[in-house]
Amino acid sequence: MIDLRSDTVTRPTPAMRRAMAEAEVGDDVYREDPTVLRLEELGAAMLGFPAALFVPTGTMGNQLAVHLQTRPGSEVIIEARGHISNFEMGAMAVWSGALPRPIVTESGLLDPVQVEAAISPRVSYRTPSRLLALENTHNFWSGLPMDAARTRALAAVARSHGLAVHLDGARIFNAAAALGTTAAELARGCDTVMFCLSKGLAAPAGSLLCGSKELIEEAVRARKLFGGGMRQIGILAAAGIVALTEMVERLPADHVRARRLAEGLAGIPAVDVDPARIHTNILVFRLRGEKTPGAHELAPSQRLVTGLQERGVLCGAFGATEVRMVTHYEITDADVEAAVRAAREVLTP
Repeated sequence: MIDLRSDTVTRPTPAMRRAMAEAEVGDDVYREDPTVLRLEELGAAMLGFPAALFVPTGTMGNQLAVHLQTRPGSEVIIEARGHISNFEMGAMAVWSGALPRPIVTESGLLDPVQVEAAISPRVSYRTPSRLLALENTHNFWSGLPMDAARTRALAAVARSHGLAVHLDGARIFNAAAALGTTAAELARGCDTVMFCLSKGLAAPAGSLLCGSKELIEEAVRARKLFGGGMRQIGILAAAGIVALTEMVERLPADHVRARRLAEGLAGIPAVDVDPARIHTNILVFRLRGEKTPGAHELAPSQRLVTGLQERGVLCGAFGATEVRMVTHYEITDADVEAAVRAAREVLTP
């Protein structure tokens, strides 16, 4: 199968498997796993932060950041299609008692004026705004990267009103590659940043939450509270070290293939996609002229997903008429061509 569902489906590389087999380990709940500590030091340095904490998932990393920088009954300002409020099962409400304040945008990029307008005034009868949550790249907006200047401008507005700033940087290295800069530059101005090792970087599991030494010390406690205390996890951290030292530089190849995929699909009349908006490895496109399905009908997106699966291509439905495809290191040029051919077969009357 050509698996375009996500870059989370990648399998660890041979170098990762060797590193995992040979990893020096200890009990990480006691903070005694030397391989984990090396990974955290490396990740923090690459993002330009004093400290980092290894967590099992990106969702946990994001929610630790929310938990530590809000209070129950406060708001998190976020773009309306942001991952933290759409794909993390209401965790900010469950774990932290916080509510999202979604901002609808036309392009997926928040504007400082919009953010300022969304911040609650400091009066007793309004829910206080405590955190601005950014996302880079923006998953739901076809992996849209956000440049450093915009991040700093948004952070400046938030900070002027006493808000902390968290960056969901699950694919921040993809953003850096697309923009010709570094992950550290894209993270400047944020109080915390989470990034994933298990997506385009191909590690089997794990993410890192970066922040100040004081905040990360508190995050260790909160990670245990959330059920994320792990033991001899150097076997996973070893793969993360390989991910950061060997897999970052190859990310542009995924971006090229995603653009080619978009160009091929754009030639199908039923597909609504602008290849010029595909900058990284995620492609979200709409199906033209499709109506909302009835109660007992398959959604148009699901009909396409099913038809592609029958032809050896896996992808995911995002709503009734949206479909997502994601390139990664296991996808070849031939796979891209085959996926376009399969889509044409399914969508051509």
